[in-house]
Amino acid sequence: MDDDLNSRLKPLRERIDALDAQLIALLNQRASVALEVGEVKKHFNAPVFRPERELQVIARLQEMSAGPLADSHIASIWREIMAASRDLEQTIRAAYLGPVGTYSEQAMFEYFGHSIEGLPCSSIDEVFRAVESGASEYGVVPVENSAEGAVSRTLDLLLSTSLLIGGELALPIHHNLLTASGKLDGVTRVCAHPQALAQCQRWLSANAPHLERQAVSSNAEAARMAVDDPTVAAIAGDRAATHYGLGVVFSLIQDDPHNRTRFVIIGRQPTDSSGHDQTSLIVSVKNEAGAVFKLLEPLATHGVSMTRFESRPAREGTWAYYFYIDIEGHRNDASVSAALEELERKAAFFKILGSYPRAR
Repeated sequence: MDDDLNSRLKPLRERIDALDAQLIALLNQRASVALEVGEVKKHFNAPVFRPERELQVIARLQEMSAGPLADSHIASIWREIMAASRDLEQTIRAAYLGPVGTYSEQAMFEYFGHSIEGLPCSSIDEVFRAVESGASEYGVVPVENSAEGAVSRTLDLLLSTSLLIGGELALPIHHNLLTASGKLDGVTRVCAHPQALAQCQRWLSANAPHLERQAVSSNAEAARMAVDDPTVAAIAGDRAATHYGLGVVFSLIQDDPHNRTRFVIIGRQPTDSSGHDQTSLIVSVKNEAGAVFKLLEPLATHGVSMTRFESRPAREGTWAYYFYIDIEGHRNDASVSAALEELERKAAFFKILGSYPRAR
């Protein structure tokens, strides 16, 4: 049987080898042209990473493809190809909420590709500081979860920073219960980030009610603790399990099977229009009847759709609120520009956080 199998596979493998030889030659040609692009960018002091351009490339290739590769396959392949080309021009650093093994790190690789230098930070504040100080070109921060809502600290920091949002990513969150042994024998407590504990509370109550629940700074920190302490179970993702060498006791323990966290990419460079964009802004209004309705009226007038509306206390002791708003379109689009200009005139406070490609 082995001889028959090998005889049938041999010509197919030879065809694949021949195609691979063509692919590597073409990829090196592509990389050479990308280096020429990099030299032009240096002359004009243009940024190496242009997310809107990369998304346009992927979308065009997805339209051209007749299969069998799915759109998701094409996106994954070309993200890494373009990341490698970027790295030939210049190594880019992105700060994220660490340590290694967090969902923030996973989001960073999903967005930038693996040819990126990650800078793990101990807090969301530190991510912002790393980008503001120039220690990192970009930062990756969680902004909201489908089950637990907004990440308050990120919203507060977006209010005060001079950084811009340049991109977003919606990451599926798959929680596992992890231990050093891969079993629950001798385990007395489960550790995780507070949001992860909240996202798994029904499962824990039904399947592990005897475990004490302890909140820690991150799921990856919980995984690190589980390595050193056989009485600790951690809630974390596959990446943390692999990095720390932990065994999976139970997988997919999140209460919501469609649990997702939205991350935004922060940096100093504004993003051009991609044709599939979103604009984020913060506004506040005077404390008077109908103020919010009047404020949002320009969006309806100019046919601009609002996709998110979140309120946060102004913390000034006056029962005032800031409103975090996402709208469809780029700030340079005619209808969006007109709506924003009118909205700014009506607002007591107005700040555009950025226009950037929407997560697909």
